[in-house]
Amino acid sequence: MPEDRNRPKPQQPDRAALIRSVFGDEPQEPPAEPTPVGVVVPQGEQPQEGEAPPAPVPSPADTATPEGVVEAPPGAEDTLEAARAAAGTRWYVIHTYSGYENKVRTNLERRVDSMGMQEKIFRILVPTEDEIEIKDGKRRIAKKKVFPGYVLVEMIMDDDSWYVVRNTPGVTGFVGSGTKPLPLQEKEVKAILRQLGDETPKFRITYQKGSAVRINSGPFMDFSGVVDEILPEKEKVRVLVSIFGRETPVELDFAQVEKI
Repeated sequence: MPEDRNRPKPQQPDRAALIRSVFGDEPQEPPAEPTPVGVVVPQGEQPQEGEAPPAPVPSPADTATPEGVVEAPPGAEDTLEAARAAAGTRWYVIHTYSGYENKVRTNLERRVDSMGMQEKIFRILVPTEDEIEIKDGKRRIAKKKVFPGYVLVEMIMDDDSWYVVRNTPGVTGFVGSGTKPLPLQEKEVKAILRQLGDETPKFRITYQKGSAVRINSGPFMDFSGVVDEILPEKEKVRVLVSIFGRETPVELDFAQVEKI
């Protein structure tokens, strides 16, 4: 049938267009290129093509240690000390009632906080040291006050700070000439702070040369004798012990001897 061969074939529908018309599946726009992490782009402004994005601003966390603690720059403590010295900070000594040193420190710390004196009154110290005591043959370590009846205060002296310290319960006055408080000399302060930094316990010596003592350990245990010499640098004591009717010098540790 020649007529059928010349008749134009019906056009096939576009399958993709048919799917979109049935399901409403419109093509999606490609997602915008994400902004680099840490770079803030103002609204309405985009970096030019081919232009490097601005460097991110470091946050405080970038300078922190792994534990999250920001380290102070080297020399910060020395700078603080120098600033305090330039402001007139000095160490002063106050009298207290006997046995009230720690209470005075606690009371003064509370007054500093409640009266807002942190910029004039800084450190409050009751100097102590560890002391080894031998009692009944037993060794124990106790805290001993280096200056009983005194408390050290680092402060800037003026009328306000003087009033806060002087009127703290338990304080009887400042150490000084008359009514004028006198600060400690720098070498005195360094010697005290150095002593506080030494954590080596020291022996409490309850005997002196000529004291009768008993030996509580070692080969001469239970022997009695008389102290002939104390050697503090070696932490030893020389005792004259009667052996076979003759006085024999024996060198012992402090812990081996008790006063009778």
